[in-house]
Amino acid sequence: MNEKILISVAWPYANSPLHLGQLAGAYLPPDIFARYHRLRGNDVLMVSGSDTHGTPITVTAEQEGVDPGVVVERFHKSFIESFLGLGLTFDLYTHTDTENHWAVTLEIFGRLLEKGYIFRQTMEAWYCPECQRFLADRYVEGTCPFCGFEDARGDQCDNCGKPLDALQLIHPRCKFSGDTPVVRETEHFFLDLSQFNDALREWIEPQTHWRPAVRNFSLNLLNEGLRPRAITRDISWGIPVPVAGFEDKRIYVWFDAVIGYLAASIEWAKNRGTPDAWRAWWDLDTPGRSYYFIGKDNIFFHTLIWPAMLMGYGERKLPYDVPANEYLTLEGRKISSSRNWAIWTPDYLSRYDPDPLRYYLTVQAPETADSDFSWAEYVARNNNELVGTWGNLAHRMLTFAYRNFGGQVPQPGELADEDRAILAEVEAAFGPVAEDLDACRFRLGLGKVMAVAREANRYLDAAAPWKALKEDRQRAATATYVTLRVVDSLKILFAPFVPFSSQQLHTMLGYGDTLFGEQEALVYRESEREHLGLTYHHQPRGDLWRPSELAPGQPLQEPKPLFAKLDEEIIEQELARLG
Repeated sequence: MNEKILISVAWPYANSPLHLGQLAGAYLPPDIFARYHRLRGNDVLMVSGSDTHGTPITVTAEQEGVDPGVVVERFHKSFIESFLGLGLTFDLYTHTDTENHWAVTLEIFGRLLEKGYIFRQTMEAWYCPECQRFLADRYVEGTCPFCGFEDARGDQCDNCGKPLDALQLIHPRCKFSGDTPVVRETEHFFLDLSQFNDALREWIEPQTHWRPAVRNFSLNLLNEGLRPRAITRDISWGIPVPVAGFEDKRIYVWFDAVIGYLAASIEWAKNRGTPDAWRAWWDLDTPGRSYYFIGKDNIFFHTLIWPAMLMGYGERKLPYDVPANEYLTLEGRKISSSRNWAIWTPDYLSRYDPDPLRYYLTVQAPETADSDFSWAEYVARNNNELVGTWGNLAHRMLTFAYRNFGGQVPQPGELADEDRAILAEVEAAFGPVAEDLDACRFRLGLGKVMAVAREANRYLDAAAPWKALKEDRQRAATATYVTLRVVDSLKILFAPFVPFSSQQLHTMLGYGDTLFGEQEALVYRESEREHLGLTYHHQPRGDLWRPSELAPGQPLQEPKPLFAKLDEEIIEQELARLG
């Protein structure tokens, strides 16, 4: 029976292009996971969208002197272009400024308010006399009271990861005027997280399949005790609060953004003409698992806040896993957008192919610790592993078969022990690699696939069908057939990681279909708040996660190299672009 797999992907703030740290942390891993489960024949629903309500957007808009909607439109389009270029297979990529998202958010707000999990209370907040307004969390900066980091934001410290109340900041300053704000009273709605402390602990403690850093971080916060957290703010951008007297306030971004996973699922179902289809992934009484792919700075919102909201609402599944990644650094330094110490995804895609980046970001994945992107290592991995090990194996064997066996898979003779051994080795890899991918250990899984490719090269070098061709054509045919079957199997094992080249190889091996189905480009929806969305439609194909059954006599397409060798000169060129 096919499993229902919900893949919820972090919502990027639509205020700047995506950089490679974000891809490595939150966007490439879920696509690998989704592609793997689709190959298994499972029913995958992968959703996300652009976060259009975050204060980073209003900050950018104020700095540029434009309406926030202008910023949103620009970067939402940029995200879609990047995702298309990288081959990320969302079933729906939407945004939070849609009528559907507003409606789902307000419905959840209303139920939590009715059940007593949301209350109103006067609170103190920073107010900037120079700007003459209250300062939302991202509008105030200062020193973190926990680690001493001097550029902590009002909602969270990027250095230690602690969620903050803006009033906790030491030496606070307004992000715009630079002045020291003053404390004033204002009334807001709060989500009473303290009511869920015990239930969350009871739920999280048995989650031993979670990454230790995620589980321990969450339990530590529970040990400190959760406090009520304001879910409205004195801002003019976002979803209006549906309560009299709150007309000038908005539901704050952290509350409505996590609702986006549910709202996007509902929108996907409506778009398909099956408005209740989303329930198969969300209702408590349905089988299936939900995964939330995020960076470590968002753990608090996905292991504590969103589960508390789901508990309070009722009827909906809690996350099965939250495989949050650590940070990716760049050439030994922390990625900094403001200092342009970053590799921007649109810029990368303007010069290089997507598969080498997908490969390198996976072998360097910051799954359990911070890792580093190095242009020198990127080039070395591309040339030595993708080109030298995997690409060379596939290309030289396809070329040899195409030229010497009439452009088709040759008929083998009796298999020798070494033939059966390499076929058995690649067949045996499907189980362990699947275990790694099921557990979101993508780095380890890819390493096992490349290890089999190295063994296949050793087999081919020993079999040397090009030498046997003149003296024992049957033996050459057998070794060629065996190697092509190994390549065909490796194509599937590599497919979640490097899908473009895997599809290219699939076609060259003579298959007339696609591995993952068809992807639409841009979908424009004519309503007031719905602009651009990315949808991905795949046809159920059954279980393709299995060893090759390549048939003798199958026609081959003319071979072409899967990967291009990179000149080492690009290392210095790319380093010169940084900063």
